[in-house]
Amino acid sequence: MSENKKIAEELIEAVGGTDNIQSVTHCATRLRFIIQDEDKVEKEKVEDIDKVKGAFFNSGQYQVIFGTGLVNRIYEEVAKFDLKTASKDEQKQEAAEQNGNRLQRAIRTFGDVFVPIIPVLVATGLFMGLRGLFVQEQILAFFGLTPEDIPANLLLYTEILTDTAFIFLPALVAWSTFKVFGGTPIIGIVLGLMLVSPSLPNAWGVAEGADPIMFFGFIPVVGYQGAVLPAFIAGIIGAKLEKSIRKRVPEALDLILTPFLTLLVMSILALFAIGPVFHTVENYILDIVLALLELPFGLAGLILGFFNQIIVITGVHHIFNLLEIQLLENLGENPFNAIVTSAIAAQGGAALAVGLKTKNKKLKALAMPSSVSAFLGITEPAIFGVNLRYGKPFLMGLIGGAAGGFVASITNLAGTGMSITVIPGTLLYLNEQIFLYLLVNIIGIAVAFGLTWMFGYSDEKQLKE
Repeated sequence: MSENKKIAEELIEAVGGTDNIQSVTHCATRLRFIIQDEDKVEKEKVEDIDKVKGAFFNSGQYQVIFGTGLVNRIYEEVAKFDLKTASKDEQKQEAAEQNGNRLQRAIRTFGDVFVPIIPVLVATGLFMGLRGLFVQEQILAFFGLTPEDIPANLLLYTEILTDTAFIFLPALVAWSTFKVFGGTPIIGIVLGLMLVSPSLPNAWGVAEGADPIMFFGFIPVVGYQGAVLPAFIAGIIGAKLEKSIRKRVPEALDLILTPFLTLLVMSILALFAIGPVFHTVENYILDIVLALLELPFGLAGLILGFFNQIIVITGVHHIFNLLEIQLLENLGENPFNAIVTSAIAAQGGAALAVGLKTKNKKLKALAMPSSVSAFLGITEPAIFGVNLRYGKPFLMGLIGGAAGGFVASITNLAGTGMSITVIPGTLLYLNEQIFLYLLVNIIGIAVAFGLTWMFGYSDEKQLKE
């Protein structure tokens, strides 16, 4: 019997057998079970299984952490036991029907919309970072060049790389929203493109003093380049409207009437009602975030650095996607990323201290790779597999995150993109900020590591407990 098959058998037995499993799926690091009866799950037995890095109930799912790569192989073995396998979307819907309040379900849906968009925004951030690197005078001087030697066409090309995703962001958001809410994605794309039509006054031009188009003397209509909420709300309403229309039109006319009526109604609503109202709401949200980030004496970094990983545990951290997109679109930089990276690095530092200090071979084998995972920006193995399990290491990680966040805040450190942190995140700080970025991460890691080593973990205390 292969090792992975043995792990799958032990896992199924520990969660109460096949009869106790409604469905199973997986993400990048975890198996996700929908369980019939939580009382039948032997939690300690699950966590004692070889290569399991932690397990917990969240959002109606029992999530078992294996880590990237391995989770795919374990899933293949688990799926052979005649279990119902489900897509992540199907299982999230199944879990949502059983668990979570309205706010939690709304934020999970918000995350479902933005997760497919994030990779292109990450790529855009990397392009910004690389552009910042290669236009530095010191880098150009190394090649015997000056900023004046850079061809105008080359600068234009870099603008295409860095600006396109944000210019057409409403189209991406509307497409993904239509998809999540059961509409036709191509209709969502067209609706989103209408929000950035070149026939409308450019949003950035209006922000600099250009006049919007005034309808009926009091409704300002502009393009919504870089906007998120107008496209998100229009996508929700549009998808529901499309499904409603499709139920009512004859099948022979569905191909023509459904998209025509959906786009006709939604273009009017989006431009004259949804856009003006929710763009204003979006600006208020941005003002609140900026006010928080501008708190004196590094308070923003202390607060966000400490509480970030607590928010991650609750599963509502996807709301930060909106905030980071707005920061990038309006400021051209992302100070939030600079604070969060220290919080993530610090959890890795705490797990590393546990791994180096413990003499328990199983815990060492769990903690060391978990810390590496955190240094690559994924904290679930470190948090759920090590730090939260023993309590104090997680607290020391929070303190380390606050310390690093404080330094990031008082030095005005800001990334050129979003969603990548710690080691991969260095690519967002190539515009003369790299040494400060490394310092912030080192501080987060060092504080969490030192506190965990001295006060956060002891094999003797664990044995007594």
